[in-house]
Amino acid sequence: MQRFIALLALTILVAAPALGYPGGTPGFQTDVAPYCAGCHASRSVEMLAGLGPRAQKELPGAKHYAKITAGKGGYEALSVADRSTLIEHLKAVDAASTVTVDAPASVAAGETFRVTVSVTGGAGPAVAVALVDGGHRYLARPAPSAGWQVVGTPEISGPDAAQEWLERRPEALGRNLAFVNVTGIASDAAAGTWASAQVTWTLRAPSAAGSYPLAASYWYGTEKASPLGYTTDPVRGKQVRGSYLGNSGRILFSNPLSIEVR
Repeated sequence: MQRFIALLALTILVAAPALGYPGGTPGFQTDVAPYCAGCHASRSVEMLAGLGPRAQKELPGAKHYAKITAGKGGYEALSVADRSTLIEHLKAVDAASTVTVDAPASVAAGETFRVTVSVTGGAGPAVAVALVDGGHRYLARPAPSAGWQVVGTPEISGPDAAQEWLERRPEALGRNLAFVNVTGIASDAAAGTWASAQVTWTLRAPSAAGSYPLAASYWYGTEKASPLGYTTDPVRGKQVRGSYLGNSGRILFSNPLSIEVR
């Protein structure tokens, strides 16, 4: 127990100087559910089923673009024409940002198998990807809650495959996370160039037969993909123009799967 506490304290000390949102979650390495990023806008009303009128307020038009159009919250320095161009760039980021999950339709009880999530777009420098049990913004849980056991460390294939983010979690605590940050992401909306990456998990199926849900959740930013969407700090580098409160992040889900355990 003492060793566990020491390792946990070391993790906190290592992560403490790291910057928070936007730019991934460098300060914590653990499983995350989609509800956690309240500052992000949702890409569709389908992921907000049951919220009624509130759902429209969570979409980019109301939560993000309205601030840009009004020239408030950090966008005052942009001309009306530049605000319009920025919104065009951000819409291009959304159109290019996708998430898909590749998994078998059927597995044996207790079988280990591989699941690959592919993502495109996102402004960078980091995006986040997770396996969850459904495509609802406020109801989805990490995939292990549905019975899928993550075996070993997820494999990240992308611009930065060093997996530094995962390695910040002490190995003794286990790195079999259902949530990861993918670093080294850089998209350019003005040039129309988009990043891509993959994360592969090894899962162990539940021991009881039945149909089990699985989906992928994708967290990404938008503004740093546009030359109009950020300012430059001499110490911290690119900073999104709308700040932490600008709602420039997005949450997107893959199509949900139902995997048969036999």
